[in-house]
Amino acid sequence: MELDNEVVRIIIRDKWYTLKLKHRRDYIKRFRGFRWKEVHVKYENSKLCVSVVFEFTYKPYMPRGIVALDVNLRMVTAYDGSDIRRYKTRFVDALSERKRAEELQSKYPKRWRYNEKILSRVRELHRKARNTVIDWCWKLAKQVVLKALRHNYAIALENLEGLRESVNDKSDKVVWKFTVFAYRRLQHSIISKALEHGVPLIIADPRNTSSTCPRCGDKLLYIHRLAVCKKCDFKADRDSVGAMNIWLRALQAYAGVPGSPLRAPVVKDETRRSGGTRHEGMKEIIRAIHS
Repeated sequence: MELDNEVVRIIIRDKWYTLKLKHRRDYIKRFRGFRWKEVHVKYENSKLCVSVVFEFTYKPYMPRGIVALDVNLRMVTAYDGSDIRRYKTRFVDALSERKRAEELQSKYPKRWRYNEKILSRVRELHRKARNTVIDWCWKLAKQVVLKALRHNYAIALENLEGLRESVNDKSDKVVWKFTVFAYRRLQHSIISKALEHGVPLIIADPRNTSSTCPRCGDKLLYIHRLAVCKKCDFKADRDSVGAMNIWLRALQAYAGVPGSPLRAPVVKDETRRSGGTRHEGMKEIIRAIHS
């Protein structure tokens, strides 16, 4: 490993190969002084590629707040205890490419593997869909993590362990297989960036986050995507409800209060610029939960 010269030298079957690192020089400098743990070599499409895993100590700071993320195919909704922010995804664009590839395979079930023109088109569509997801996930992850870093916030994500099992219950397996890939890719990107910058992470239980009122804990009723609580008259869209409940559960997990009743401030206008109280520190949040 020669980071000063920006090269990696590997030996395969008694023959040495020198691979030029294609990352920016300022990015490569970040890893100087780190101990590399393992190297993965891959040969694909007449190219020899290498990825290097480094060891470093993850030392997250003490957060003064939390930003929670609720993810769906069209939108990522972020909630920090006061404001709602939305990020439009590119998952639908990538899914359309994936669907077109699946349609070609269905249209030519016997020919597509052996017809060079059809096979090339199918591979191109799958590659384009995958690259779209990966590129967008890294860009959003960097944006979210750097913003959390500036405000000294932790990031709360949903636990995706049960996501794969839900594929078998859906009629459109193409959509849900893609959903598993896209959601996991986004979570992987955010976790990787958070580890790189020392941003704390909290993994929250996603069960019933869209069906529980974040203000009183009662069951919500839905009119299309509008959630309504008959008990406390809370109203919000489905994505906002999910983000709020993830935020609340993350607070409870951080404070060590499992099973605490859900409590949330009244949200009259999710896009408000004033009128709400933002928590100034994690200690104040924890005291509020205990009280």
